Amino acid sequence: MSTNREAAEKIVQAVGGKENITAATHCVTRLRFALADEAKVNKEALENIDLVKGSFSANGQFQVVIGQGTVDKVYNEMVELTGIGHATKQEIKDAAAKNLNPFQRAIKTLADIFIPILPAIVTAGLLMGINNILTGQGIFFDKKSLVDVYPQWADFASIINLIANTAFTFLPALIGWSAVKKFGGNSLLGIVLGLMLVHPDLLNAWAYGSTDKIPEWNLFGLHIQKIGYQGQVLPVLVASWVLAKIEIFLKKHIADAFQLLLVAPIALLVTGFLSFIVIGPVTFAIANAITDAVVAIFHAAPALGGLIYGLLYAPLVITGMHHTFLAVDLQLIGSTGTTFLWPMVALSNIAQGSAALGMMFATRDEKVKGLSLTSAVSAYLGITEPAMFGVNLRFRFAFISAIIGSAIAGMFITINHVLAPSVGVGGLPAFLSIRAQNWGPFFIGMAIAIVVPFVLTLVIGKIGKKK
Repeated sequence: MSTNREAAEKIVQAVGGKENITAATHCVTRLRFALADEAKVNKEALENIDLVKGSFSANGQFQVVIGQGTVDKVYNEMVELTGIGHATKQEIKDAAAKNLNPFQRAIKTLADIFIPILPAIVTAGLLMGINNILTGQGIFFDKKSLVDVYPQWADFASIINLIANTAFTFLPALIGWSAVKKFGGNSLLGIVLGLMLVHPDLLNAWAYGSTDKIPEWNLFGLHIQKIGYQGQVLPVLVASWVLAKIEIFLKKHIADAFQLLLVAPIALLVTGFLSFIVIGPVTFAIANAITDAVVAIFHAAPALGGLIYGLLYAPLVITGMHHTFLAVDLQLIGSTGTTFLWPMVALSNIAQGSAALGMMFATRDEKVKGLSLTSAVSAYLGITEPAMFGVNLRFRFAFISAIIGSAIAGMFITINHVLAPSVGVGGLPAFLSIRAQNWGPFFIGMAIAIVVPFVLTLVIGKIGKKK
């Protein structure tokens, strides 16, 4: 019997047998299951299988980490053994969603909307980091930037800045595309909706607080403010839902022969009027209230806010609720120009990597050593799942060490008002997305996130061995 087939048999038994598997698929490194009852999973037996590098449950899916190049072979053996048939990732998501409560479904919806646009946001963050290096004062020269000393680089930096800011300038279009698609509508109409909300004929949202007179439309006696929604999240989310629902309704009630002429124009026209009359003003006020509340909390008690957020972010990742804070980050950037939450996320990633690295020295298990090293490198580059689910949560003290280090680091950088003008790559490259004037305290925070989890994990691991 081949190793892959034997591993497939053991995995099926460990997840509760083939009768407990509703559907299954795989990605580059993991088997993904929709299970009838996750309580039937024997995690201890699962993690004793040689090819298994870890397991975790997220968004209604139970995932088993196998590794690139092997996972597809194990999956094919498992399909042959169980006869469950190949499933697509969407089918797995649909099956897994049945196990979620309404709150979990809401969180999953946010994740499904924001994850597809994340590459554009992260790319923009990295490019803004390059622009920060070129234009930040005091990095290479006293009280001067690189472009001040070498003005021939100024236009080069200007072009980079334009490219980097595009994703944030037209953020509603990105969200509109992803959200309308998620809600079952035409994603191209979502793009048009998002662009409509940032049309140049509207007052730029970033100039809203500094203008003396806000332009208005006079709609038969109803005065509607001509305000754009640059950088805003909530208005386009609600408008996208309305657009998708109107489109679905019209498709059900209009004959196929007339749909091309009527569905899109009516849906977009009705949603457009509702957006400027009701949806935009109401959600804009709500979004600003949320922003003001978050900012007020961290201003009132920055140390406590940083400590709690740094402590809780990794546990929120386990539940999937961390995707909610991406929306908050983008809202903060849209409303204030910077975010103080994302820098703590970057340090949380580093802390998970450091705890995993500590496990490499704390354990004698060669399999755990190898997984700890590779997952630590991955976490240092911003991908924490292998470290968190494959190593740290298996050895609870490692996970606790990581969140302690993250909390201390988060508290330190919050006290020192570290801000990021964009969301970038978490982990060690994160400093590129931090304001240049905040690099000093951020690097100290990075040092805390590296040293504290590593030392705690190593010390507790060695003490555990002696006992």
